[in-house]
Amino acid sequence: MTEANELEEKLDKAKLPCHIAIIMDGNGRWARKRRLPRVAGHRAGVKSVREIVRACGEIGIKVLTLYAFSVENWKRPRREVDTLMRLLREFLRREIPNLNKNRVRLMAIGRLKELPGKVQETLEKAIKSTEKNDGLILNLAINYGGRSEIVDAVKGLAKDVEKGICKLEEINEEIFEKYLYTSHLPDPDLLIRTSGEHRVSNFLLWQVSYSEIWVTPVYWPDFRRRHLLEALLDYQRRERRFGGI
Repeated sequence: MTEANELEEKLDKAKLPCHIAIIMDGNGRWARKRRLPRVAGHRAGVKSVREIVRACGEIGIKVLTLYAFSVENWKRPRREVDTLMRLLREFLRREIPNLNKNRVRLMAIGRLKELPGKVQETLEKAIKSTEKNDGLILNLAINYGGRSEIVDAVKGLAKDVEKGICKLEEINEEIFEKYLYTSHLPDPDLLIRTSGEHRVSNFLLWQVSYSEIWVTPVYWPDFRRRHLLEALLDYQRRERRFGGI
């Protein structure tokens, strides 16, 4: 029996998180450790995406949000950004058949209209192709920033107040959440960060207010099903009080 199988036997399927969010970190360091170019780490990371998407679907997770590209990532060297955009397009084109086969529905959040035209076109096609699937929701955060999301939500809400659609005195957390990119999704129950860094890096700042956080030193290209199971087992040992006693 493999280590992953042993871990999965310990899992309580009745206490799974509904929504897992992952900060996929460490591609560059993984590559540097092997004296490879950074782009090699990004390519290796795609394999981890495939495995974790498949694992979440099989285990019974409802929503998986992956931090694929942040608004800050545009500051990276042009060659690396171009490679990331190309890998995204390749992943979307190649994975549509598998996503449909496994009933995975693709969604995306972020300032998507600022992405290159070809990326937008490929993304829209993939989302359209999987919109009727009723299994795992794979939500990609692309050109995403938590602060940008909150600013965009404030702008949207302000416009509706100006139009008289919403009254100032009616605004509360529940109303505000309807203007976030994730208004159609539950907040993450579990936030996973690879590579050992202990920060949220401008990811889902509003939504992770009460998320359980699990950090692993494993670089994203090495992250596999057994690591996901370790995170889930740790999550199930925790007591979530949401500010209560």
